[in-house]
Order: sequence, then structure tokens, then C-alpha cells
Amino acid sequence: MKVIEHLEKAKKPLISFEIIPPKRGGDIGSILALLDDLVKYNPPFIDITSHAAEVSYDEGPNGIKKIVKRKRPGTLGICALIQNKYNVDAVPHVLTKGFTREETEDFLIELNYLGIQNVLAIRGDDSGYDKPIPQGRSVNKYAVDLVKQIIDMNKGKYLEDNLLDAKPTNFCIGVSGYPEKHFEAPNLKTDVKFVKEKIDAGAEYIVTQMFYENKHYINFVKLAREMGITVPVIPGLKILTSKVQLNTVPKNFYINIPEELSDEIHAAKNEHVIDIGVEWAAKQVEELLNINVPAVHFYVMQNSKPIVKLMERLKL
Repeated sequence: MKVIEHLEKAKKPLISFEIIPPKRGGDIGSILALLDDLVKYNPPFIDITSHAAEVSYDEGPNGIKKIVKRKRPGTLGICALIQNKYNVDAVPHVLTKGFTREETEDFLIELNYLGIQNVLAIRGDDSGYDKPIPQGRSVNKYAVDLVKQIIDMNKGKYLEDNLLDAKPTNFCIGVSGYPEKHFEAPNLKTDVKFVKEKIDAGAEYIVTQMFYENKHYINFVKLAREMGITVPVIPGLKILTSKVQLNTVPKNFYINIPEELSDEIHAAKNEHVIDIGVEWAAKQVEELLNINVPAVHFYVMQNSKPIVKLMERLKL
């Protein structure tokens, strides 16, 4: 079922999750254990992140060697696992950065083979590696370009006209939104204009970047509605679980952590931080549900422990 259909048919608050594939060379055991924990809460869909190749440098006896590799492959396989073992709709992330349009089309065709109807179209993070583009290949520069490519496939329009048995796909497309604005945007209003371009191109719902003050989400939705965006806007949340995240989360995701929350975590013992994060998230969720958000999306990544604590706290 499509994400938009889940939202339309819901008779109670929906909870969804986002996970990350294991590192290259890992095994599926950790993902299975994680999914076993998450499916207990009946998520209608689970997002799976995707990762382009990254560059690293290894110094050896013969000098410095440049190494290019995908550190977290496996998105497609995990999608198949989620849909066929757990009967939960998978939402793979599809990136512009690090992939040609031709590679994207192949990925989408494989998703279509598996009966996966949902994708999240995003530009992706800068991995520090500019992939060489082979002659005759092309790239999507922005997420809106990616949305347009997927919509073309939904209309039966592929990059090559001579594909055998090429039928229209049927993808439901989600896109990202940034309640505290994307770090490259000069201001929030301009950023929301870019979001509207993705909706006008055919995207059907928005999932927001994480935030720790609901006023940011409320303001973002208000501005989006004023600018003519009518699609569902799903709030994204992440539970803080360590003191280190007070530095890494703002640095990596360009968001603010409220002084009240950071002060409480700084003053706490390490073993108590997860409880503080869970309690803060619980208050956010309760307030968001009271304003009738379409769903709440949790950035779980690979650690289900805080989500289990939160679900017990909320009794959802």
C-alpha cells in the first residue's frame, strides 16, 4: 500500500520508523533483531536509507592510496526483507548525489519488480566524493529533478525508448522538509519554496528533518500551507541517547537543541541520558498528536532500545 493511502485510511495515530543498512561486510542478523523489535508496534511503513560511494585514504608502505566504496550497501535487499518477511511497506531512499539517472532508473525498476510502491526522493548528503560521470550518462542535480524522473516512469517514460515491456511504474513519492530550514537556504521561506517545487513536480507527502521544539514544525506547516502546499507533513523525531549527540546532532543535521534539554543532559549521569531523551520525545509526541499530525516518524537508525522505552512510556 502507498504511504499516502496509509495516511488517508488511518483511524488512529500512525508511527513509522527509519533504519540504516549495516556497514559493508556486516551481516543481516542485526537488522533482523532491529526489525523484530520495531514491527511489534505495527508501523505501516519503514524507511531504509541509501548511501552513495565515499572516498577514504589509506596510507601504506607505497604511499597514500585512494579508496572509493559504498560503506553501507544493501538497501534493496532490506526493502525486500521488510515487505516479504514482515509484510510492512518499505520506503527506500533514492538519492541524486552519487548516482547517475541511469543507475537510478535501474534501481527503481528493481524496486518495481519487488512490488515496492513507495520511495523518498532526496538529494542526499555530500560524501566528499565527486563521482566521475561516464560519457553518455546524466545526473539529477536536485531532488526536484529526481521527482520528475520518477513521475516520468509513472507515466511510462523511460530514459531509453526501446525498453522491452516497459510499463508505467506506480510509485508514491515522499520528499524531505526542514523545519529549521536547509543549511544551504538563505531563509526558511525560500527553503519552503523549494519544497513546493517538489510537490508541484508530483511528490505526495513530506517527512521533516528532526527537531526538538515543536514550534519549528508548527511554523513550517503554517508557512507551507500559506504557500499552497496541501500534502501531509509528517514530523520526524530522533531520541537523544548520549551526551556526545549534543555535539554531533547539531553538527551533522544543522538543527538546534533547546537549552533546557541540553542542560539537563549535561548535568545527568551517562546512564540516565536515554531516559531524559525518551521523556523529552514523549512530550513532543503527545503535543504533536494533540494537533492531529498525520503520523510521527522516528529516526531509529540501528538502535531500538530508546524506541521500546518510548512506546512503553506512551502506551501506544
